[in-house]
Amino acid sequence: MVQDVTWKVMEKDLEGLAKRFKANSRNLANANTPGYQRRNVSFEDQLRDVVDSSKKLKMTITHHGHIPTRPHSVSDVTPVERQIKDEIYRLDGNNVDPEREMAVLMEARMMYGAMSRFAARKLANYRTVIAGR
Repeated sequence: MVQDVTWKVMEKDLEGLAKRFKANSRNLANANTPGYQRRNVSFEDQLRDVVDSSKKLKMTITHHGHIPTRPHSVSDVTPVERQIKDEIYRLDGNNVDPEREMAVLMEARMMYGAMSRFAARKLANYRTVIAGR
């Protein structure tokens, strides 16, 4: 089970979604704070690159000074939180749109629930195999 890539992808997905929950919660909590710049968490592109890496040319890093072009394994994927500065929503410098943040929060909640159900189903399959049914 430790070598199963699916578990690692699910773990990274849940980790990224948890960071997104925190960032969106902070955004909503600071919706009325003048000058607050909203934050966005992205990780899906990195995860997709790793999963689809079998379709791409693999580049070998032969020296510790070489810069990798993308993550090479699921464990290299890190959710990135960025401050969004180039959007203007209000005159006081705050760029948090509560309706947008609630939509992003609901989307993350649905994705987290779906991934949790998928993990539970996969675990149930392992239990079935171990039980020998």
